[in-house]
Amino acid sequence: MGSRSAKVGYETRLYLYALLGGAPAVVIALSLLVFGQHAHKTVWTLGLLAVGFWLGLAAYVRADVVRSLRNVANLVAAVREGDYTLRGRSVRADDALGEALGELNALSGVLRDQRLESMEASALLEKVIEAVDVALFAFDPGRHLRLVNRAGERLLGPRPGGFLGATAEELGLGPLLEGEAPRTFAMSFAGGKGPWELKRATFRQRGLVHELVVLSDLHRALREEERAAWQRLVRVIGHEINNSLAPIQSIAGHLHELVVERERPADWEDDMRSGLSVIARRAESLGRFLRAYAQLARLPPPKLTEVDVGPWLERVCALETRVPLRLVPGPSTRIAADPDQLDQLLINLVRNAAEAAIETQGKVELTWTRLAGAVEVHVIDEGPGIASTENLFVPFFTTKPSGSGIGLVLARQIAEGHGGSLTLEARTERTGCVARLRLPAG
Repeated sequence: MGSRSAKVGYETRLYLYALLGGAPAVVIALSLLVFGQHAHKTVWTLGLLAVGFWLGLAAYVRADVVRSLRNVANLVAAVREGDYTLRGRSVRADDALGEALGELNALSGVLRDQRLESMEASALLEKVIEAVDVALFAFDPGRHLRLVNRAGERLLGPRPGGFLGATAEELGLGPLLEGEAPRTFAMSFAGGKGPWELKRATFRQRGLVHELVVLSDLHRALREEERAAWQRLVRVIGHEINNSLAPIQSIAGHLHELVVERERPADWEDDMRSGLSVIARRAESLGRFLRAYAQLARLPPPKLTEVDVGPWLERVCALETRVPLRLVPGPSTRIAADPDQLDQLLINLVRNAAEAAIETQGKVELTWTRLAGAVEVHVIDEGPGIASTENLFVPFFTTKPSGSGIGLVLARQIAEGHGGSLTLEARTERTGCVARLRLPAG
């Protein structure tokens, strides 16, 4: 039955259904005419009228339904083609056809608004892509270039025939689609030499996975960071040297006047000894500063051996006796590290924690935990805490009268030399500070 209906068109089936619906009434009417007491002429006339009305009404029903369906089809076709100006109308809005046309009109309005928003978002995205100062490349699964911004075109340089459609290998961008990302590397292009930072991401377009490559020039950022580092270094070194040279110059001038005067005061020898003592102390202080800087600048690479975390912490904790120090045992684990450098790192952290705890007569606690692929050591003190972490790792910056300002800097440098990290933060549950040292496990 289903196959037969499929062979007959919808309009024909609709016409047949209309005829079938009126057939019982027509048969009854013709039967009454034939078997009734009517003249033959009357029977034929009324019979032809009944059959004609039957056939005409069925044709009208078919035409009305088909016309309504074609109106709906035209609206759907207009929406599919992106024309949202057409609107459907119905005599009654509360019947089935009126509801269908109303829903189509509402759908057309929603799609029109969405299309407008999409066009505005696409226009904004194009402006942003063209304005950013990083090179953007998008490749399809066949490694053909499908999108490039102006920064990318400037990086590649002029190319006859354009860039779109060319393969990554033809453009010299094949290495960008291989290897790990993000990463930094050095590579020369027509529009720059780098160094570069590479990032990759994937997105879908028409069901196909495309790869987006973002290439950032680090040369300018590194140059600005290097300039800022030199400015900080010159400012700190100049401040420290001036602190020593100013009193040396002043006292040296005073001693020179004592030497050249013919009539010296009775206590000139005491002034001479006192002045020379001050000069010696300031010179020694300046020498310590320069030696500390040399130690920071010449830290050798770590010589890795196997280090057991528990005994290492116990050994360093035994060196601090000024404050109560509690070691909370953690999981048994080992790391590959330079034991001498690790001792120096942890001694600095424990000494800072102890000096902070002395101010409040508090305690210091050490513990460690095992994370995914890493070991994290916590040095927790009950000191006054830290108001700001902005300058903690600035070389030679210190808030202590006798501090050198390199302890934390050296500790972080050692941690990063081992592939780890060092952070300091204020405690949340009470006053104090937490130093978090993370080192790769294994």
